[in-house]
Amino acid sequence: MEGQLSFSSLDFAAKKKRTKRDVFLAEMAAVVPWAALEAVIEPHYPKTGAQGGRRPFPVAVMLRIYCLQQWYNLSDPGAEEALYDIHSMRAFCGLELGRDAIPDETTILNFRHLLECYELTKAVFAAVVEHLEARGAVLRGGTIVDATLIAASPSTKNRAGKRDPEMRSSKKGNQWYFGMKTHVGVDAKSGLVHTAGVTTGSVHDAKVMPRLIREDDRALYGDKGYASDERKRAAEKAGVKWAVKEKAQRGRKLTARQRARNHRFGKVRARVEHVFRVMKCHRQERCAGVLAAGARQSLSRPQDACVRMTPAAAKPLHALPSSDELR
Repeated sequence: MEGQLSFSSLDFAAKKKRTKRDVFLAEMAAVVPWAALEAVIEPHYPKTGAQGGRRPFPVAVMLRIYCLQQWYNLSDPGAEEALYDIHSMRAFCGLELGRDAIPDETTILNFRHLLECYELTKAVFAAVVEHLEARGAVLRGGTIVDATLIAASPSTKNRAGKRDPEMRSSKKGNQWYFGMKTHVGVDAKSGLVHTAGVTTGSVHDAKVMPRLIREDDRALYGDKGYASDERKRAAEKAGVKWAVKEKAQRGRKLTARQRARNHRFGKVRARVEHVFRVMKCHRQERCAGVLAAGARQSLSRPQDACVRMTPAAAKPLHALPSSDELR
């Protein structure tokens, strides 16, 4: 990815002001464990055959383009155009316009399909979390659980004449939404996502909670939607701190002590909202597809399962009972 720079690249490097994009991409180039991620993809990446043929682009280039698509919400044609138009993105990918060919939208599409075919996105996430854990960025001990609605179009004005059969309606407050839900488990200390998944919009948040908890968690934070007396007793019996917000009973208000408790735990639980803010700054469908990485079906489809970003445990995730066990 290195070579002689053109005059335009030298002029660009000598400019006085660094934009936010320049700073962000420079930081990502430095902190992401690119060598480890490329090693995950390399065994499945096409090689030049014995009979020759066009050489594939380096894995390093295609992986960085894929990351640009996620960070800047770029379609395949949009990513191709951005590489032609934006110097900082080309520099991030190690491409020189006067020296290197630029991957076209079909090449970018094929790379994403390669990741989907071999379920490599899940392995990439696992490698990132392993890298963070090795450096003490992800600390075991507590998990924040939450879910957010990802809206889909309810229109039937399409070729099939009906709504997407894999989406469902869900009511939040007095408003109905149509689409899917993204569920995440966030490390309480660092605010980094360690487990994620998507379900249809009709699945209740609490039903997915046991899949979001790590085996060695000693504290559990959540909003009122996860309140459960049965799970609270099970958590206390297992020695787990139950930090889920109290929910007012019908006809009864929360006491001053309960409100103070909710406020204290809410300061920690608020970290999960930062994750959803980042997600919703990008196109929601693309984010949901990323979080569904590793699913057996297409990434664009909601799956009633969660993907753990760390190596799978040899025994059940936690002593907390599942929703089926509580029935």
